[in-house]
Amino acid sequence: MSQRRPQCDHIQRRTFLSDVGMGFTGLALGALLRQDGYATAAEAADYSPPDGKPHFTPKAKNVIWIFLSGGYSQVETFDPKPALVKYANKTYDETGYPNPTKDPLFTLRSRAVVGGDRPHSRIFPMQIGFRKHGEAGIEITDWWPHLATCVDDIAFVRSMYTTDNDHNAEFQMHHGRHKLDPPLPVIGSWIHYGLGTLNENLPAFVFIGQYKDTRVRWNFDANYLGPAHSGVELSLDPNNPLPFGVRPSSVLAQEQQNQFEFINQLNRFSAVEYPQDADVRARIKSYELAFGMQMAVPEALDMSHETSDTEKLYGIDNKTTAIYGRRLLAARRLAERGVRFTLAYLSDYGEWDSHLDLKKNHARSCGRVDKPVAGLLKDLKRRGMWDDTVVVFCT
Repeated sequence: MSQRRPQCDHIQRRTFLSDVGMGFTGLALGALLRQDGYATAAEAADYSPPDGKPHFTPKAKNVIWIFLSGGYSQVETFDPKPALVKYANKTYDETGYPNPTKDPLFTLRSRAVVGGDRPHSRIFPMQIGFRKHGEAGIEITDWWPHLATCVDDIAFVRSMYTTDNDHNAEFQMHHGRHKLDPPLPVIGSWIHYGLGTLNENLPAFVFIGQYKDTRVRWNFDANYLGPAHSGVELSLDPNNPLPFGVRPSSVLAQEQQNQFEFINQLNRFSAVEYPQDADVRARIKSYELAFGMQMAVPEALDMSHETSDTEKLYGIDNKTTAIYGRRLLAARRLAERGVRFTLAYLSDYGEWDSHLDLKKNHARSCGRVDKPVAGLLKDLKRRGMWDDTVVVFCT
């Protein structure tokens, strides 16, 4: 007798929750149910089904997600391919190896959005040397001299690929979907939704960086989870760390609190009339959060009390690395104060996309972020934050 299987329109709930949103939906639901007391461990018995708990007690409390826009070359950074030098300027046919662009997997995985797949006719050699570093002997580009000192503390993932052939791969890294597919909430929003906040006066999901292209906002968009779970943009301007959120000097603190309470009361009236309106619920939450943020954000981003040793560690004393060091130092300070997820945008939009002059452009961009990123890793270790902070470095 054949086993009964769910049809396409009758997907099992566990399967749906496991698959949607890169699996973070199921993680979020499990956390919420456990928090509310609905998901508990089974009673002791000779056999009990899995209780949903991880094999090891989780340590991480927050994430610092470092993103370099445009896509740095993997073979010029963390994944050397010496054969590129050996067969430089030759066609695939001249090497005696199969043409990878004709491999069935290439056709399967590459979903072109613009201009076809644009394969190059000749092999381009590596533009920089590599050396082995650390006890593990990991090869790192000579453009990362400071990161090279941290290799034994880094987990390298060299098996990733993208199905996008243009800049939309940036957004796929954050929400897991191809440009031709419907977008989903980004990973920071899922963590916000599932784990909540550790500090009621600070947002759980923060974006730190500068951009001119408004598509960058897709990287911290909560999509159908609702605007309450979107990333909050913070500024490193010491005079205006919370754009549009500073109380005017002509307004007393108690006066402003009364205004917020009155506005919230009006919003709650709207929420009764429109209970399914996510924008109303987000607006209520934003006013409640904004009042606390007026004091908490300036303090969190005030770096004037950091030591000169810390500033040097992040490269803040050098004009080439200063802005990038400040962003990562701010990310560390936010993590210390309970911010769950900080997206540190360490480049201009598309900066690492070196169609031409790869050697010149990558040398410049590597020089901007190498020391600040290494400084962050070393600072987390010396402050005892290493075990409860996950740092992701991606492009």
